[in-house]
Order: sequence, then structure tokens, then C-alpha cells
Amino acid sequence: MKYLIKYFIDFTGLVFLYALVFFRKWRTQGRDRLLVNTLMYAYLSLVLCFTMMPVVVSIPFILDHPYKPMNLVPFIDVSLGRGDFFRQVLLNVIMTLPFGFLFPLTRDKRTKLGVTVFFCFLMSLGIELLQPFFDRSSDITDLITNVIGGALGYGLYTVFKPVAFWLLERLKTR
Repeated sequence: MKYLIKYFIDFTGLVFLYALVFFRKWRTQGRDRLLVNTLMYAYLSLVLCFTMMPVVVSIPFILDHPYKPMNLVPFIDVSLGRGDFFRQVLLNVIMTLPFGFLFPLTRDKRTKLGVTVFFCFLMSLGIELLQPFFDRSSDITDLITNVIGGALGYGLYTVFKPVAFWLLERLKTR
């Protein structure tokens, strides 16, 4: 129960941030923009939940343990036989698929693969660099597989782009 309260504090902060800042801004841009941006915000909140939380209650203690640098040997877990490597890789790819799909929708119709992959890389790099402050491990393999997931998500975006924009146009006209 005590652990859930820590998550509750973070999610409460995210809800207030959404309600007081983002919702007000996005609702003036139309229903389609509100939907896409809200989906991206919800997705990023879940990524934060699985990779960094609890954050708020951890801030006073982030310097109470040694910073463990990122493991810079790609896919070392395979050669050392550590953990459930294939599950971790699959989950990292799946985790960033929505980013690759939603990011171009939050921008404009001309967002390219390179831009999407670059921002996916920046998001993943930020997570990997901050995780050790919250006593979590950081790994170059996660960065690589997250970028692959973002690129695959962009591939799904290009396949479903006509359907997505058709749905957003219908939402706009209501």
C-alpha cells in the first residue's frame, strides 16, 4: 500500500499538469489535436511509470546512492546469459512502438522517419541517463531496442496513415 501511494502522488501530479496546462491549450486546437496529444501524453505517462516512477518521492534521495553508469556493451546479456534477455528486448521494442506511431500525428503530415527516430532516440537517451538517479539500471541495449521500436512504430504509421487521418478528419467535422 505504501508503494502504491508513491505512484499515486506521481499520477496525481501528471493529472494536474494535464488538466491545468495541456488540456487548456490543446482543446483550443480542435478535437483531433486534443485526441492525438492526449493519447501521446497518456502514452508518455505510462512510459514514465514503467521506467522511472516513483519520481516525486524519490527526488530527495537521488544522490543517496552511487550513480551507476550506463552499460555500454550492446547485447551483453545474451553472451552472459543474464535474465530473460529476449523478453526485455521485445518489451523495449513494444514500449516505443506507440511513440513511432503517435509522434508524427502530433506534428504534421510531413514528419519523416529520421525526425521520428531522432526524437525517439532523445526520449530513450533521457530515460537511460536519468534511471540511475532513481536506482535503476541503464543499458545501451535498451536505447538500441527503443529506437528500433520507434522506427517500427513509424512503419505502422505509414501503413495506417490514411486511416488515421481519415478518422481525425471525421473527428474534426463533428
